This record gives sequence, structure tokens and C-alpha cells, in this order.
Amino acid sequence: MIVTKLEELHQLPEYKEALVELLFQLADDDFIIAYRGSEWLGLAPHIEEDVAFSSITQDTMGHAAMYYQLLEDIGMGRADDLAHGRGANERRNAILLEEVNGPGHYLYEPQYDWAFAVVRNYFYTQAKKVRIDSLKNCSYEPLAQVAVKVNMELYYHLMHWRTWFVQLVNAGGEARERMRKAVEKVFDDFAGVLSLGEKGEKMVECGLIDSEEVLKARWLQAVKPVFEQTNLELPSEFHMKRGNGRNGEHTADLIEALATLSEVYRMDPLAIW
Repeated sequence: MIVTKLEELHQLPEYKEALVELLFQLADDDFIIAYRGSEWLGLAPHIEEDVAFSSITQDTMGHAAMYYQLLEDIGMGRADDLAHGRGANERRNAILLEEVNGPGHYLYEPQYDWAFAVVRNYFYTQAKKVRIDSLKNCSYEPLAQVAVKVNMELYYHLMHWRTWFVQLVNAGGEARERMRKAVEKVFDDFAGVLSLGEKGEKMVECGLIDSEEVLKARWLQAVKPVFEQTNLELPSEFHMKRGNGRNGEHTADLIEALATLSEVYRMDPLAIW
């Protein structure tokens, strides 16, 4: 049997390490942002948005499940255990995505910030689109195939959040001011979304994904026309003020979220997620 250079690459320990790290980032990002989206059920601005946001959240959790399944396929454990059984310090999601939607609890006097939800989801979905476009050329074929499937749903997700962003900013008055403040808030930690973590260079070397610099440039290129259209200033710098979730740095928000998410799992770890 002839062994190709790509097959040889897949057998290298550093290749698997980089692949595992990337898959955890992709899975954990979608997992936690989907949970934060689910907390808006019944609280969205109107019934049509309640349905639309719920659909997007369901899709996003499905994407997370596909990434966890890829991890199971390469011997990292059961997908259910990877999704629900890992502690906060083992998670690789960006800190921005674990942040609560606002004061209160979704069951008790929630005072959630819709402007923050729109900006966070629009910026994240655009970053996800940039990554997915890169992953369609991934050297690991199973991940490239998943990227093609995810991309089919992203068009709707991105259009949805971009529309909300433009309409609220262009509404003027309080809506515009709240959106402007939300943009500033999101940018305080958005560098964490675009980060590939400590193994980022190895991911690029292995042909898994494009570099952080390339992904960032493509993200900026995508959102710049929207900022120009709304006459809103695009911040010049990305920040990671609360740390890099790619390296296991997280907040109490994630610990509390995981306690809720894994409640049923802890009662019966063998149940199918």
C-alpha cells in the first residue's frame, strides 16, 4: 500500500494534538453560545424572534454535537462525556461566549441586554463563517466535510444577526446608543474568539485552518461594509481583557452555566445526550 504524505501527516502525534485542540475550540464555542441563546426562550423581543432564535440555537448546538462526535471518532472519549463531563478549566471556548446575557436569572427576574445579544451573536457568527470557510479546505477530511454541512445553515444565521444589527443601529436614539455600547463591550474580549490558542501555529502548519492574522483580516473585511452602512465607528483594536479561554482561562459564568447544562448528565451519565 502506498502511504501518501497526507496520511503520514495524520499519523504524527503533533498533528493529532493540534486537531484535538481545534475541535475542542469549535465544539466548546458552539456549545456555550447555544446555551446562552437558549436562555432567551420566551424573553426575545417578539414571538417571531423567539422562534427564529430558538431555531438558530438548536442548529448551533447540533454543530457542537458534530464536533464532539469527531473527537469521539479519534478516541477522545464519548461525545456526551466531552460535552457534559469536563470541568471549566478543561474548556476551550472564548470567554466572551460564556458571559451571562445580563443581570438576573432566566427563570427569576431576568434583565437581559438585547443589544449585547445581537452584537455578540453577529460578531461571533461572522467569525464562525470565516473559520468554516477556512475549514472547508482542512487537511483533515472529516472536519472539512462537517464544515460544508455547517456552512449550509450559517447563511441564514448570519443574515439574521446582521439584519438585527443594522436595524437597531439605524433606529437612532436609545437603540443606537445601546448598540454602540454593546460593540465596545464585545470588543473588550472579542480577540479571544479569533484566537487559536497556544497550538495555533501548529494548526496552521498542519493545514487544519488559516492563521489568526488571516482570519482576523477576513472578519474585518466582512464587517467593515456594515459599519460603514450604519455610520458606526469600527473599533481599531481587539482585546482579551479577561484572559484567553483557548488556554483554559474562564470566569465564574462558565462554572455556573456548566452546572446547569450538566445537571441531567450528572444524574445519569450513561443517558444519551
